[in-house]
Amino acid sequence: MSSEGGRRAPGLRVAVVGGGIGGLATAAFLHRAGIETTVYEQAPALTEVGAGLVVSPNAVRLLRSLGQLDRFRERAVPLQVGWEFRRWEDGRVLFSQNLGEECERRFGEQSYVAHRADLLAAVRAAVPESSLRLGERLAGLRRRGEGGVELTFTDGTREVADVVIGADGVHTTVGQHVTEAGSPRFSGICAWRCLVPTDSAPEFARRPVQTLWLGPDRHLVHYPISAGTQINIVAFGPAYDWTTESWSAEGRIEDLRAEFADWSDDLRVLLAAAERTGRWALLDRDPLPRWTNGPVALLGDAAHPMFPFFAQGAAQAMEDAAVLAGCLAGQWEAPSAALRRYEDIRRPRATRVQQMSRGRAQSNHLPDGPAQQARDLSFSSVDPFAHNGWIYGHDAELSVREARAAG
Repeated sequence: MSSEGGRRAPGLRVAVVGGGIGGLATAAFLHRAGIETTVYEQAPALTEVGAGLVVSPNAVRLLRSLGQLDRFRERAVPLQVGWEFRRWEDGRVLFSQNLGEECERRFGEQSYVAHRADLLAAVRAAVPESSLRLGERLAGLRRRGEGGVELTFTDGTREVADVVIGADGVHTTVGQHVTEAGSPRFSGICAWRCLVPTDSAPEFARRPVQTLWLGPDRHLVHYPISAGTQINIVAFGPAYDWTTESWSAEGRIEDLRAEFADWSDDLRVLLAAAERTGRWALLDRDPLPRWTNGPVALLGDAAHPMFPFFAQGAAQAMEDAAVLAGCLAGQWEAPSAALRRYEDIRRPRATRVQQMSRGRAQSNHLPDGPAQQARDLSFSSVDPFAHNGWIYGHDAELSVREARAAG
């Protein structure tokens, strides 16, 4: 299998640490480019915890490029309306944006909502089974004098690769060999996540709409997923003394309902249909000063963990994967230089999204008053398509070709 431009990458071995969406997307794009890749995942099985996510046109474009869009569409729900902002106490619609054909006309792709597991399955389908090594927890890396990087795993096994990619999340082990980042810090915000069977949900929540309820110190998002059979709910509010940040941590449904007890009757009906909830504390980290160190690079949450308020975490990881693979395919004989090009292309854009996501934490949680009224009024004067066009219209693979042409 040949790499981009018809050349091969003879003997180049890439190790990807982490089998989430970013890690598997990296393996998928590298495999397509003819570059030998192995994914090392610490879990014994590839399962994506969590629930729903928005898959915006910039990510959909990459699924199409991998030949997996039809598979993804089998379970994803195309959004007809997005950014439907509602007021917390009475459900009054402050703003909504028609998507559907208009989104496709502007950006070349539609927007979808889906279960994370369905996106993971679509990306995994582009990765050969022989490229996956499960139950392998990384212990450390060592640069070898004669070239390459040695990976040591907690079971004592060792592997050698020419390039190591850390797609191992916010608590990255690979990142310790790239830069001094410091530990992530708790943001003071926690998230709650629920899945409600569609048959049990009120009619307003069943629509193919991304709805955001905004109120003092809190906001809540819901939309249908899993071929319309479930409603995904994710709510954000004060963490109090909750510091558990695992997506698999269980919360108490009565605590979630209490957080929104004085909100709209409609919203409380939706929460009454939820029987269980996950709960985790959101971590924050400043943008990293660097993503690469010789033949070692970071991507996804390992490079730029971001709040979910812009719904771009998975999409930005997939963009990282496409750009990294394109850079390595075009400069496989000098992998460290290829990784530097990847960082030069990706870091400014991902950092901008990361910082904007952080800013949404304040604007979404304004208390009632002049600032809240000004925010609500501003919705009518903003075209989200134009405002967010730099995100949704972006073609990650084109950015590699443009960078190469520019020298």
